[in-house]
Amino acid sequence: MTDGRDGLDRDKLEKRIDAFSQVHLLVMGDVVLDEYLYGEVDRVSPEAPVPVVHVRRESVLLGGAGNVVRNIVALGGRCSFCSVVGNDADGDRVLELIEQLSVPTDAIVRVEGRPTTRKTRVVARSQQIVRFDRETREPFSDASADQVLAALEALARSTPSQSSARRFAGAVLEDYGKGLFSPSTIQQTMTILRDAGLPVAVDPKGELAAYRGAALVKPNLREAEALTGIAVAGPDDLARLVRELRRQVGDADVVVTRGGDGMSVFEGSQPGVDVRTATQQVYDVQGAGDTAIAALALAQRAGASLVEAAVIANAAAGAVVQKVGTATASPDEVRALLPAAIEAAGVLSSRRFSAEPK
Repeated sequence: MTDGRDGLDRDKLEKRIDAFSQVHLLVMGDVVLDEYLYGEVDRVSPEAPVPVVHVRRESVLLGGAGNVVRNIVALGGRCSFCSVVGNDADGDRVLELIEQLSVPTDAIVRVEGRPTTRKTRVVARSQQIVRFDRETREPFSDASADQVLAALEALARSTPSQSSARRFAGAVLEDYGKGLFSPSTIQQTMTILRDAGLPVAVDPKGELAAYRGAALVKPNLREAEALTGIAVAGPDDLARLVRELRRQVGDADVVVTRGGDGMSVFEGSQPGVDVRTATQQVYDVQGAGDTAIAALALAQRAGASLVEAAVIANAAAGAVVQKVGTATASPDEVRALLPAAIEAAGVLSSRRFSAEPK
């Protein structure tokens, strides 16, 4: 295939994956500490009609934008991270987990009086029973926002060296709605990244217009409907939705992720394409969107067309949903799923629909 639409070359896609090791991305977003308690249920509590979980093991992982960082590193890319944690024990744990990935922590800002977001999930028999959230969604103070922006600017302008190896190919903004991305902070962030010459991929939550100038916008279908106020019942609705997204953010490429239906891809002025995904045995969809944007950003910056990047991202997400908990995909796992992802994509027979203004 020559333009990413008339066929898919497995060897070419594998070369894009090999090139991930040459891509260094800057990630900014809300970090979450994901805690999992795994156990068994064999009785009901005598105190109340609730199951008693006998905890067998526990794990603590980076979630939220931290999971995007984990996936970039797991896929073979390099990454630097700008985020915020509280000055608490959970914040200490987040920093430890970031350091374990060999990702620098100098752009992680610690804020007094604000808790590090922690989500605790109790899982029994591969089923999530309950989740406890410890967090605040209050907007950051002006002083804290200024600290974050100063850290981002220093990171974006850092001089490449043998020790830091910082020569960013692009940036990813991951909004989990925890207060980091106010409209003002987004606008200033976009200015910093534009001045640094970095193409920006955005996974938005409740804001669009402030991201104007982004190179790629990747909401899931539910988020896209909420952001635009357009319910999607068919391809015409989806094309209208994408036109509204682009009206607000500018001429960005758009990928709308659709779970088991794959992705709808709108690259430049070309007609939109449904890039379907292979059927997988799904154990947990938690974090699959983080995997998708990590793979999309890496693949694009490694030279893939957006359709090629979507096929690679479908394979990566397919590997993740077969695992329980906030998971990542390795290059070998993605390569193993590429044939099925290419076959499922069906680019030649996919629906094409225009998102150009009518």
